[in-house]
Amino acid sequence: MHKEEYLFSKKKVSYLFDYSINQLQQLVDGDIILLTDQTVFNFHQQKFAGYKTIVIEAGEAFKHQQTVDKIINQLIEFDADRKTMLVGVGGGVVTDIMGYVASVYLRGVEFAFVPTTILAMVDAAIGGKNGIDVGVYKNMVGTINQPKFLLYDNSFLQTLPTEQWINGFAEIIKHACIKDAKLFAELQHNSIEKYKNDAVLLAALIQKNVSLKTNIVVNDEFEQGERKLLNFGHTFGHAIENLYQVPHGNAVSIGIVLAAKISEEINNFYSVEKDSIVALLKQYQLPTTLNVDKGNVFSILTKDKKRVGDNINFILLNKIGEAVIQPISITQLEDLMHQIL
Repeated sequence: MHKEEYLFSKKKVSYLFDYSINQLQQLVDGDIILLTDQTVFNFHQQKFAGYKTIVIEAGEAFKHQQTVDKIINQLIEFDADRKTMLVGVGGGVVTDIMGYVASVYLRGVEFAFVPTTILAMVDAAIGGKNGIDVGVYKNMVGTINQPKFLLYDNSFLQTLPTEQWINGFAEIIKHACIKDAKLFAELQHNSIEKYKNDAVLLAALIQKNVSLKTNIVVNDEFEQGERKLLNFGHTFGHAIENLYQVPHGNAVSIGIVLAAKISEEINNFYSVEKDSIVALLKQYQLPTTLNVDKGNVFSILTKDKKRVGDNINFILLNKIGEAVIQPISITQLEDLMHQIL
């Protein structure tokens, strides 16, 4: 077991590596209510024994206000009060919803996460962004509020489907592209199968990515500067994720390719490095293309949260391991999309 602590603006967050969900009660004084989805619950029912548990439908399609309302009604039935600890046990959808519900229920109660997917462990559960989708507009409503702790129980990964391993590695590759050329090289020499079969190697990879993202967020919790770099691949990715019901990692992978191509077009990013990124995504079985309706995608892009006036703050690359925030006008972005897509 290994514990790290990070100081955010309003609270200290503990990261508990190589722990077990069975230790939850030792970590919390008082009542605990768990939130999970049907898939995680079906695989790991024994781990929820003895806890009040709310089970929601699995998938991004259920990350909306109706689900939030149902959860809040169940919390009321469970007599949850301001001393109740809410714990989200699941992937990114569960952690996003749990953090949001905890931030608004009774005007705020304590919460924590037990991320159960690669994606949630290295990205979604980290950084305090919590929220829900509004129609096809991803994460349009939400909060920035940090959990009390994140508990990493890697035993959940034993039942993780291969497609969810692939989904999670898109965010790991993203981290390498924007901040860590050495990590990029490590990934080039390994594979999903190697990480799946080497618990020590996998644990080190997870902790490295957790540290990378957390340090960015600690320095820019409310996304005024460097934290924006974490949106690499997400502007286009979010536009197609809900529109075409594409898994988050797959959508981000396609978005990374588009951002790399735009970097080549307007930011002097070397084509050989762009090709290396495309090759690495394919190496980790991630998609790099998708047939889309340009008009529909562009319409969603123009309503992106990162839009400021007539510009959208795109994240581009100077080189692998070094990203930059680049405002692109709506008009220029439309032209680039027609050139590249």
